[in-house]
Amino acid sequence: MTRPASGRRTRSPGAGPDAAHGPGAPHDQRTAWAYIFGAICPAKGKGAGLVLPYCDTEAMAAQLEEVSQAVAPGAHAVLLLDQAGWHVSPKLKVPANITLLPLPPRSPELNPVENIWQFVRDNWLSNRVFGSYEDIVDHCCEAWNKLIDQPWIIMSIGLRQSAHGF
Repeated sequence: MTRPASGRRTRSPGAGPDAAHGPGAPHDQRTAWAYIFGAICPAKGKGAGLVLPYCDTEAMAAQLEEVSQAVAPGAHAVLLLDQAGWHVSPKLKVPANITLLPLPPRSPELNPVENIWQFVRDNWLSNRVFGSYEDIVDHCCEAWNKLIDQPWIIMSIGLRQSAHGF
């Protein structure tokens, strides 16, 4: 369960307007960030997420509560996640209907949600200049809600052979 950071940032090297790289992308010198904490169920095409200002144990606890409420009564969720400090903190309280399954270090290809983040960035969050922090949060919420409104995308990306063929 990883989250993409979205916000204002400087242009990436090689993103400039020249013949070798094509037209330039919008860029901004200011910085502000919002983080989408999200989890998906590829089998049902569902997800639960929050847009938060920080990546820390408190934010992760809020996300786990959100996921816990989305899990059907009597069901149990297993969340694949990297070993970021806020994912594996001993201070993190994990609801009874969730099991955290940390993946090996440097192995994002084992987590289907990584492909979801790439899709969200590519389709709804990239190449934008945001006017304010509220604009960043609004775009992140809109992107997540667009994803949730299209369960076939979650199923298609989350159930790809590459996500389950290991």
